Amino acid sequence: MNREKLRFLDPTQVRQLAAEFGTPLYVYSEEELRQRAEETLAFPNAFGVTVRFAMKACPNRNILKLFSGMGLHIDASSGWEVQRAMAAGIPAEQISLSAQQLPANMGELLDLGMVFNATSLHQIHQVGAVRPGWDIGVRFNPGLGSGGTNRTNVGGPSSSFGIWHEQADEVRDLLKQYNLRCIRIHSHIGSGSDPAVWQRVAGLNLELVRKFPEVTTLDLGGGFKVGRMASEKSTDLQKIGVPIRDALLRFAEETGRNLHLEIEPGTYLVANAGAILSRIQDKVHTGEEGYTFYRLDTGMTDILRPSLYGAQHPLITVGHSHDLTETHEAIVVGHCCESGDILTPAPGDPEALLPREICRAEINDYLVIEGTGAYCSAMCTHGYNSFPASPEILVESGGTFRRIRRMQPIPSLWEHEE
Repeated sequence: MNREKLRFLDPTQVRQLAAEFGTPLYVYSEEELRQRAEETLAFPNAFGVTVRFAMKACPNRNILKLFSGMGLHIDASSGWEVQRAMAAGIPAEQISLSAQQLPANMGELLDLGMVFNATSLHQIHQVGAVRPGWDIGVRFNPGLGSGGTNRTNVGGPSSSFGIWHEQADEVRDLLKQYNLRCIRIHSHIGSGSDPAVWQRVAGLNLELVRKFPEVTTLDLGGGFKVGRMASEKSTDLQKIGVPIRDALLRFAEETGRNLHLEIEPGTYLVANAGAILSRIQDKVHTGEEGYTFYRLDTGMTDILRPSLYGAQHPLITVGHSHDLTETHEAIVVGHCCESGDILTPAPGDPEALLPREICRAEINDYLVIEGTGAYCSAMCTHGYNSFPASPEILVESGGTFRRIRRMQPIPSLWEHEE
C-alpha cells in the first residue's frame, strides 16, 4: 500500500503553483526550513555549538540569508561557494572552507576572515606558503565512515577526503615548519550515516585533539540521516548529541580543555523542506509482460539522485482538476533522451527498475517528487538535452508564494560559446 503523502503542500496549492509558475518547479517551505534550523541550533553541547549549513545542499541566496538570519554559519566546499555566500551577504568570518581544491585567491579570503580546514598535507604546504603563522583547522579521515551508499561515504581507506589519521605526526611537523596553529579538528564521515558510527568517530577525533594542544574547536561535520520515504527514520539530534556532549564534558575533566562544538548539516536542514512539482506529459505501455511508464516534464536535469545513487523519493500524483484514488504500479521516468533518467530505481541500484505503487494518473495530471530540498537544484544535469535550470519558489510562513529563482533564460545555454 502506498503510504506516501504530500509533506507541506496540498493538492489545491499544487494546482495553484502550476497555474502561476508552470512546471517543472522547485518548491521550498519556509516553515519547514525554520523548524529544522531550530532543531540543529538546539543540538546538545557542553561549551557552545556553531551550526554551519553545508551550502552545497541548496545554495540559493534566499535560503542562505534565511539561515544566516537565524544564527547559522556556512560550510563551503569550494572557493566559488565562499564567494557565492559572501555575495548573499554572509560575512567571511562566518564561512568555513573545507575543499578538495583550494581557490586561487586563498590568501585574500583568509585575510577577509574566512575559516579554513586543510584536507591534505599538500594544502598545509599551500596555506603555509601564503600565510605562515596563521590559525587553521585540519580535516582528518578518522579511518572509518558511513553512508547510504559507497558514493556517500566520505570516511575510511576508500575515501580521499581528509588527512589519514595515522599521519598526525606529519601534520604536526608541517605546522611547525610554517609556524601554523591547528585550532580546529574536523571530520566528516558521510551522508545518511549510522548514528553509532558518528558517535564512535567523535571519540576517535577526541584522541586526535589530544595531540594538538592548541585546538579549541571540534567540528564533527554533518551526515545526519533524513527519512525521505515513509518507511525511513530521521536521526534524532537529541539522542545522537547527548553522548557527544557527555564525551566533551569528560574530556574537559581529564584535560581542562573546554572544546567548542561545530556541526555541518546540509540534508537534515533542507531535504524534506523541498519538493519538485512536475507534470505527467506522456504515458507509455510495453505490453502484458512490461510496464506502464509515466513520462514527466522533469528528470535528471532537476533531480539526479535516483540515477546516481538509486536514491528513493516519495512520488505523489495529483489530479489536474480532481482527486485521484485508484492505485497501480508504474515506472516513472524523466524527460531526457537517456536510459538512466529514471525516478523509480531499486534502492541503492540505479540500474534496476522497480515499479512504484502510485495513484493512477493521466496525461496533464501532476506528480510531486518529495524530499528534493537537498542535492537536487544544486546537483543536477540542467543543460543536458539543452533543458534549462528550473525556477524555485518559496512558500512563505504566511502561505504566500515567492519566486526565488527565475527559469534559466534559454540563450544563456550558449551565450559563452565562441
